[in-house]
This record gives sequence, C-alpha cells and structure tokens, in this order.
Amino acid sequence: MNFNAWEWFLAVLASLLVGIAKTGITGLSLLFVSIFAAIMPAKRSTGVVLPLLIVGDIVAVLSYRKHAHWGHVWRLFPWAAAGVVAGSFAVGRMDERETRIAIGVIVIGLTFLHLWRRMRQGVPQEERSAWFAPLIGMLAGFTTIVSNAAGPLMVIYLLAMRLPKMEYMGTGAVFFLMLNLFKSPFMIALGLITPASLVLNLELAPAVIAGTLLGRWLLGRINQRVFENIALALTLVAGARMFI
Repeated sequence: MNFNAWEWFLAVLASLLVGIAKTGITGLSLLFVSIFAAIMPAKRSTGVVLPLLIVGDIVAVLSYRKHAHWGHVWRLFPWAAAGVVAGSFAVGRMDERETRIAIGVIVIGLTFLHLWRRMRQGVPQEERSAWFAPLIGMLAGFTTIVSNAAGPLMVIYLLAMRLPKMEYMGTGAVFFLMLNLFKSPFMIALGLITPASLVLNLELAPAVIAGTLLGRWLLGRINQRVFENIALALTLVAGARMFI
C-alpha cells in the first residue's frame, strides 16, 4: 500500500483503536472505520479492516469468553448471517462513490442512534419483544459487510438486555468473532480481501494486539463517557468527510 507518512500514522492509530474497541472501550468502531475509509478507497478499506477485526476478536474471546451469554449470541447470529448475505449483494453492485456515501450515511446515522440511545431514560419494554433481536441482527449483518460498523447496533442490543459489564464484553466478543469469520468468504468473493491487503494486515496486526492490551488495561480505569464524547465528535467529522 502506497501510504505517505501521515497516512501510515493514521493507519497505525486506527489499528490501535481496533484493539482498544475489542477489549476495553466499546463504541470506537465508527471512528476507525472512518479513518481507514479516509486514507484509502472506501470499498477496499472494508476488506483491509476485516482481518484486523478478527485479530482483535480472537484476543477479546480469549480474554472474556467465560463471561459470554450464549443465549443472546444464538438469538442474534442467524439474523445477522441473513443480513450479511443481503449486504453482499448490495456491495457487489456499488461503485466507489456509492460506497463512500453509504459508509458516510451509516457512520453518521449510527452515531446519532448511539447518542439517542444514551439520552433515553430507561429501556422501553418493546426492546425485549420478539422483533428486537431479529431487527438488530439483520441491521448488524447488513451494516457490517457494507462498512464494518455494526458495533453501535450491538451496543444498543446488549445495553437493552441490561447485561453486567463482563457479560457484555464476553457476549460481544464471541458474537463478533463468529460474525466476522462468517462474512470473510463473502469479502474474498467480492475481491475486497486480497493478497496485497493481507500483507498490509500483517504490518498492522501488531498495533491491533497492542490496542487489545491497552484496552484491557483501560477497562474500568477511564471515564468512558468523556472518551465516547470525543470519539463520537471525531466520528461525525470523519463520517461527513465521506461526502466530500
């Protein structure tokens, strides 16, 4: 990949954020997705990000697997898999401009959805009804193959289920490892994961692993609300840049 020095800095920073998001500060997926889409063709960036996510997922599962709530995983995964299949047809028919706009819309939309969820008082009863898991699962599957930005949807679901912190981390880790492994063949078939992108992944993987270690240390030691506010503000700027 022909990055200049500034782009390499941003790529390493985004990879570090991948690791932190997987083991410590959730809600950062919109930020690192936007960074990667800003420094390379948006469509190609989705194929570069996926193997980095899997590296982070593996460390997260090794760290928190004992706390996973498998009932929630199986409630979501079949619907998410269906969303991946639907999303793969959409991605295969989108050009670079359409992909950038789609990523921008998804990033900004999910940012406001995340803000809306934070401002609510309590959890409505309908979030525990039969339609909630299928809806979140389908949206997560579609969103993840278009832009690797399903994290906020999982945040909304897990918080709605009122899971304790460690169960929250464990359930999310297992779900995303399964989902990202499932969608990998689709990304390869779409030509988004290539030998060249895998070489870049090898170069950036150490930053992801460092991020997972930093994330584990940060978990419980940082004011997450302040951190999320900064991340969301930067995400909105990065998402808006997709339209330029």
